[in-house]
Formats: sequence, C-alpha cells, structure tokens
Amino acid sequence: MTAAARKAAVTGHPVAHSRSPLIHGYWLKKFGINGEYGCLDIEPDDADRFFRTFSESGLTGANVTVPHKEIAAAACDRLDEAAKVMGAANTIWLDDAGRLCGANTDWTGFLGNLDQRAPGWDDDPGTAIVLGAGGAARAIVFALLSRKFKAVHIVNRTPEKAAKIAEEFGSRTFAHSWDNLGTLLEEAGLVVNTTTLGMTGKPPLKVDLSPLPQSALVTDAVYVPLQTDLLKQAEQRGNRTVDGLGMLLHQAVPGFERWFGVRPEVDDDLRALIVRDLGGAK
Repeated sequence: MTAAARKAAVTGHPVAHSRSPLIHGYWLKKFGINGEYGCLDIEPDDADRFFRTFSESGLTGANVTVPHKEIAAAACDRLDEAAKVMGAANTIWLDDAGRLCGANTDWTGFLGNLDQRAPGWDDDPGTAIVLGAGGAARAIVFALLSRKFKAVHIVNRTPEKAAKIAEEFGSRTFAHSWDNLGTLLEEAGLVVNTTTLGMTGKPPLKVDLSPLPQSALVTDAVYVPLQTDLLKQAEQRGNRTVDGLGMLLHQAVPGFERWFGVRPEVDDDLRALIVRDLGGAK
C-alpha cells in the first residue's frame, strides 16, 4: 500500500482566482510527490470555526489569504515571530502533536523576490518609502527593518493608519500623509507600492517619480498587470524595477516545505507558467 497523499489548500473568500494551486501543483509534479493542493472558499462567518477545528479538515496545512489571515492567526496554538508581530498568518500547518502552527511568509516573499531579481539591492540600506498602510505594508516594513534599513517612511492617504504601523515598529519608521511624498522621494533608495492602486480594475496610482534619484529601485506588490504604470514610469527614467510576481512565488516556498517535506526553488519555468496564466505579460 502506498502512503496517503498529503493535502493542502489555499483558503480565503473569494479564492477561485488564486494562482497558488498552479504554483504548488508545479512543485508537486516536479518532485514527483504524492500530494494534492486545492482551493477552499471559506465564508467569513465560518472562518473562525474552520481554523479552530482545522485538524478535522483532512489537510496537512494551508495558505491563508484575505480576509482570513488575522482569524487564522488567532486560532493558532503557535505563531512565528513575524505572525505574532503582524497578528496575521498566511501559512498554517499541523505539527506532530496536532497543534495548529502559523507563520507569516509575506515578508520573506518580498525579500526573496528582490534578492533574486535585483541582487545587491540592500548593499547600502538607507531610506525606503512604503506606499500604503495595510497588511502588505506591515510585512514589507518588517522585511526592510530586518535588512537594517536606516529609515522606512510609510506614506498613506489616511496618515493615522501609517502612524499606527510606525508606532508599532519603532524609531526607524515614520508616518506621512500623501502630500509629503515628493519631498521624501528626493532621499529614497527604494520605493515600494503595497496598495491595490494600479491593479487591473482598480483606480490608477498617481505618483510623480521625478524627484527620485536614478539609483533608486522601484518595486510593486501588484502583479496584475505585471508591468504597472508605476514600474513603467520608473523604467522610462532609468530606475531599476522589480515586479510583484516574485513575492507571490517566494512566499509559497516555506509552506510547501512544511507540508510536503521538500524545499522548492522559484525557477524560470515556474515564473513562465504563472506569466502565461496571467495573460502572457513578461
């Protein structure tokens, strides 16, 4: 008899659009692993019960996407440092004792993407600008502080939300309203968009990058479209750019290793597979 297939899934609401089954399916096939990965749409009213009784789901673990990351974290018996700090878990698994464990790998996904696509990007970690103050912004602030950036400026249309993150992360983080962006850009070595502005079907992100030094790197958490208007503007003026797709790919690595016992790599074939699914953009 062969061992039963290990099963994992992405959970959220809605979740049918997720590319996670493609990513994990690629790795399962590549390594010849007897496993399955699917989608589970969990209604918000059912989320707390689902995660608190996760051991009855038949799953080894799961990815968690909006709007359930905070609910999943609250249901966990153990959390890694990042998930504790952010109060949100995007990767969960059952340990050998049947306890539900949670991690936040969004920040390692961000770092893995830049490390792969822009080697040396953090050789001189000076000043970074993070646009937005949601869950992705929190993960990226955490990531930048882990790489010893001297100053991380969080810019948001509602400055109170930016201030909350800055207060939680300490003396190297600063909150600003959108009106201050032009001045901040003059000293920035890195600009990160974590908002949904510029995403297909969302309003445009209106940013004038003209004050930004040409040596600065510009990256976007949005990956649909792959080449956002922000990245186009940066590229046209000579800045290095990194799209957001790699963040999605790299954040998936730790979960796959937990559930299926093999640490995968984000290779060119995987990227090409997802790009084709997105409609063929490079």
